[in-house]
Amino acid sequence: LRPYVFMFLVSFLIIGRLLIGWRRTLVFLLAGWITAFLCEFSSTRIGVPFGFYYYNGSTVGQELYITNVPFMDSLSFTFLLFASYCLALVFLLPSVAGPAQRRLELVLDPNVRTSWASLLLTATFLTFIDVVIDPVALRGDRWFLGQIYGYPDPGLYFGIPLMNFVGWAVVGLVALSVYYYLDRGLPPLAPADGPAMTTYLLLGCALYYGVLVFNLTITFWIGETLLGLVGLMIYLPITILLLLRLVNRVPTPMVSVSSPSSRTLPVHS
Repeated sequence: LRPYVFMFLVSFLIIGRLLIGWRRTLVFLLAGWITAFLCEFSSTRIGVPFGFYYYNGSTVGQELYITNVPFMDSLSFTFLLFASYCLALVFLLPSVAGPAQRRLELVLDPNVRTSWASLLLTATFLTFIDVVIDPVALRGDRWFLGQIYGYPDPGLYFGIPLMNFVGWAVVGLVALSVYYYLDRGLPPLAPADGPAMTTYLLLGCALYYGVLVFNLTITFWIGETLLGLVGLMIYLPITILLLLRLVNRVPTPMVSVSSPSSRTLPVHS
């Protein structure tokens, strides 16, 4: 029913394998999906944490449901969370500084990778992208998604209750906290830096923007111009900051080098 979801999911699995290995990728997948499913299961019954909403069962018999929740809907949280995580790390990880360093080259610092800063920024990016996704999904009857869910009491933001966005932040914080806890019990990742690792992180950012562009395209296609403009305005400053980050114009911790194979301890720029 939704081949684009499978495309995004496969992209997450491939990028995750390259960046953090299969074991951590599967842990990330399970932590994200289980957290999202439990929150959806709860919200469709007692309204916590997303507020009250319902799935109308229009695709029963066409796709897998677990109780009343479409399996792929909960699974979608996993690649959105991972893409948000990659975007957060691009802003937070230390970069290599040196006389020959003219482009971004990140160092996968384990202290940053599972830090409070990465947790909070990831949850923020996850919530931001839902500001674009949920209103257009609610209008699924006007495009090929179909009308699959709704709210008993439509909210203030293009029909979406504000509590929904609180729920997305909760899912991000809880799922990533669980992942961090389990990650620390796994064998440590080998120290990683260099162009290849940076490329993997940027592929994660490309996944994030791929989802964003897809949803904005649908938004304008169905004639929701105001909604699309709001999404563009939200992401304009984020995108400018990301572009500045790519050319090392955003201050972050740096690792000084005297040669490509020589690294010193991180120092703040």
